[in-house]
Amino acid sequence: MKILVLNCGSSSVKFQCIETSPEQMESSTDRVLSRGVVESVSSGEAAQSAIASILESSAGIDAVGHRIVHGGERFWRAVVITDEIARQIEELSELAPLHNPHNLRGYYAARATLPGVPQVAVFDTAFHQTLPRHAFLYALPHDLYVRYHLRRYGFHGTSHQYVALRYARIHQAPPEGFKLISCHLGNGCSMCAIDGGRSIDTSMGFTPLEGLIMGTRTGDVDAAAVLHLMAREGLDLEAAGELLNQSSGLLGLSGLSNDIRTLIEHAGRGHERARLAIDAFCYRVKKYIGAYIAALNGADAIIFTGGIGENQPAVRAQICESLEALGIALAPPRNQAAAGVEMRISPDASRTAVWVIPTHEELLIARETMRCLGNEVPGTTFSGFFAGERGDRRDVPR
Repeated sequence: MKILVLNCGSSSVKFQCIETSPEQMESSTDRVLSRGVVESVSSGEAAQSAIASILESSAGIDAVGHRIVHGGERFWRAVVITDEIARQIEELSELAPLHNPHNLRGYYAARATLPGVPQVAVFDTAFHQTLPRHAFLYALPHDLYVRYHLRRYGFHGTSHQYVALRYARIHQAPPEGFKLISCHLGNGCSMCAIDGGRSIDTSMGFTPLEGLIMGTRTGDVDAAAVLHLMAREGLDLEAAGELLNQSSGLLGLSGLSNDIRTLIEHAGRGHERARLAIDAFCYRVKKYIGAYIAALNGADAIIFTGGIGENQPAVRAQICESLEALGIALAPPRNQAAAGVEMRISPDASRTAVWVIPTHEELLIARETMRCLGNEVPGTTFSGFFAGERGDRRDVPR
């Protein structure tokens, strides 16, 4: 089965054409047939033209899987997109105004270009719909949750889900047997506590702003500090949002760059604020590791993924430094050798394993698309593992 995976953003369309089947999923022999990015897409017509160009080199598409950032509380698994589903995703644009409208633009363009081909929505938030109430509710008046759905949703779900399933596959065991902490570290960063294949806590919240320090986002910050700044600086909502999302994080701390590679280079030359930014970044990840080990009552493994997590041994080393009491230590030669490759970077005897597992969100979307269309893996205990089944979600009484 050929599945076209589309990630339509505000100015680009990223795509991969993936060949997969139940048998290929079972043996991890899915194939990426083509991939690429079309830049400078600024309208629905341009998106349709871009997708038409993509299809010229991707004949015989059987289904299209779309990355949709926000599924709210309505969508806890992938769904075939109908007119009604599209309408509901549009309604959820209130929660993700910078993402959902563009994601849907890809759907409308693909539908026009490929009439009759199934279109499937795979949601970034879906993996986190198993969070228990005490983990996803904010300590605000409950009526505000009921009226405005203010809660922790979490993001990067396809990445956290992929590496958790991949870890189980490496160890030839179902995911129910593992407690994992996934660290997706890139320009956007989040962490996830995964118990038996289910997300039980995650660092991003109502929006992707909460949690870790990121390239340009603050991560955790006292809400009163934001109110204070708005009053003192005369910031309106738009300006405050720009400050928190675009001018902060590694960029704001360093005054230099949001790119960790640039900061490492300049820190080595004695740039004090570059070093400060790296130290703060690593410390925040370290704190979340400790918190999630407590939430899980121990962890089998810490998994690093994402652009920083996969490719920056020095950052991984600094994060894991002085965590021996938690059973966490690195084998320096292994850590240094792990640049964008899948491998264990902790000593074999360490109580808590540490792994680098490169993420492959597009493959997860392709597999979820296949599962949604009814193609489960036949005759194997790994059916739920490959397909990404997570059981029933937990609802909150209103």
